[in-house]
Amino acid sequence: MIHILLHVAVPLGLAVTLYRKRWRHAFVVLIATMVIDIDHLLANPIYDPDRCSIGFHPGHTMPVILLYGAVFVWSVWKLAGRSATEGDKASRSVNLLHLISLGLLIHMMLDGLDCIW
Repeated sequence: MIHILLHVAVPLGLAVTLYRKRWRHAFVVLIATMVIDIDHLLANPIYDPDRCSIGFHPGHTMPVILLYGAVFVWSVWKLAGRSATEGDKASRSVNLLHLISLGLLIHMMLDGLDCIW
């Protein structure tokens, strides 16, 4: 139960803290990344409270997590090079990728806690 609460509280806290002007939009995107857990449907049993998701489910493997990290770093780099007033389609796309990759990384970190607790 605490695990699920963290999957809501951490994105909400980050959205409110880091994306004050558009925190609702940021929060919705961060929460939407929880859809990655659809890969749990490929496991047998689908839910096992004692199983570590990291390295077990396809969307929770190290190569994929590294991809999430690479997209996040790339988006930070791209956003840092743009003017804050730029509102073009490319900037919005990079911002969306930034939020999606951040949400996925948060999800993986929180799931990783289950592996050490």
